[in-house]
Amino acid sequence: MLHQMFRIRRAAWRSLDEGEQNSIIQEAEQTLGSMEIGAGKSGHPSQSAAYSLIGHKGDLMLLHFRDSLEEVHRAELALSRLRLSDFLEPSHSYLSVVELGLYESSAKTYGSLSEKGIEPHSDEWKAGITEVITRQSAAMASRLFPEIPRAKYLCFYPMDRKRDEQKNWYELPMADRQRMMHEHGMIGRRYADCVRQIISGSIGFDDWEWGVDLFADDPLVFKKLIYEMRFDEVSAVYALFGTFYVGIRVAAADLAGFLAGDLKS
Repeated sequence: MLHQMFRIRRAAWRSLDEGEQNSIIQEAEQTLGSMEIGAGKSGHPSQSAAYSLIGHKGDLMLLHFRDSLEEVHRAELALSRLRLSDFLEPSHSYLSVVELGLYESSAKTYGSLSEKGIEPHSDEWKAGITEVITRQSAAMASRLFPEIPRAKYLCFYPMDRKRDEQKNWYELPMADRQRMMHEHGMIGRRYADCVRQIISGSIGFDDWEWGVDLFADDPLVFKKLIYEMRFDEVSAVYALFGTFYVGIRVAAADLAGFLAGDLKS
């Protein structure tokens, strides 16, 4: 996953005549339109989407789902070759990979291997872990390789788990982390009918440990969900949150209206 945030160089854009603006928009609409449809060689969605950002943190956010770093970078480079890119000033970006929280499954797997007397981190241990991951990945392919939800609104934010002298998530026993994440997940499930949540890991990829994308047709759901989650133990005690970005979906075909300051309802 790659989030790209931009500011529009409006003075430079307004200096163009209408014919040149239309030519630039048509080129961008064609490229973004094909990226919206997606479908990579693997058959996974491999899509991109555009959002009009609300507030001072940027004007436009592009979101890319691809199967590899090379493919997500190709999407980034393809957009940089557009004439429209001359009028987009990068303000932020975030790189991560979709992942699933599998605390319960991992605990069961580790326990089963230990009961068999298999030495942790041995070749046999690694083979057992790989077998479980392969099986789970196949069963959860739609969650590991998701489509970009068609919801009208997007809320994105990065987050960390605390690891300071008083509170360190990574020093907790796995059983405690499993319990807290289960309680955390149960809150999210209550909102499953009105918000789609995609969690991505960014350790080693970006400045925070995770990225959270929430998609909904009612933006107030973001506030309700995140507020309620602040009171569970894992958030209240161990969570740190980065900058929040909220945007409204803009179809490639509506790019002209967006650049003219007219957002479709």
